[in-house]
Amino acid sequence: QVQLVESGGGLVQAGGSLRLSCAASGRTFSTYNMGWFRQAPGKEREFVAAISWTPSRTSYADSVKGRFTISRDNSKNTLYLQMNSLKPEDTAVYYCAASSARAGIGYTPRYSSEYSYWGQGTQVSVSS
Repeated sequence: QVQLVESGGGLVQAGGSLRLSCAASGRTFSTYNMGWFRQAPGKEREFVAAISWTPSRTSYADSVKGRFTISRDNSKNTLYLQMNSLKPEDTAVYYCAASSARAGIGYTPRYSSEYSYWGQGTQVSVSS
């Protein structure tokens, strides 16, 4: 089991940057595929980015590709999301999640149903 706590959200102007962090408890963080999802008001939760447990392969939603970077530091049990060139449409609550899904080397789960553990979320607001 793993517990996840996000931090780093806030209010930023369009074009700005934020870095989200997700601190994980437990000794098995390195064995989980990790992902970021977001949910805007009135919308369904959507996939943002994922990173596999080994090797650290990554995948991104088309809407954030080239602007966001997901990374992990297994020595610190921490997941990151560097967000650059932020847009008002990036405004949402951002959630980190952990998945034990195994579907091949470097698998990066993109569906929320593949994730077993979720953080409480952190608000990101981008003003125009």
